[in-house]
Amino acid sequence: MEYPIVLETDPEAGGYVVSCPTLKECVSQGDTKEEALDNIKDAIKTYLESIEELKRLKKLRTVEVSV
Repeated sequence: MEYPIVLETDPEAGGYVVSCPTLKECVSQGDTKEEALDNIKDAIKTYLESIEELKRLKKLRTVEVSV
């Protein structure tokens, strides 16, 4: 699957900060663009695994919304 990301420089710490706006609080960083991109891939995978675990435990529900 593909997820939109935002890649920005981190002026305070140097390197890059990357986030996935469609996945709440899914953020990572890296010293280089490549490292930041690899790290967000891992963060997205971990995020999605945690969502599946919540579904399995029946702590998460979904609703359908018409737009």
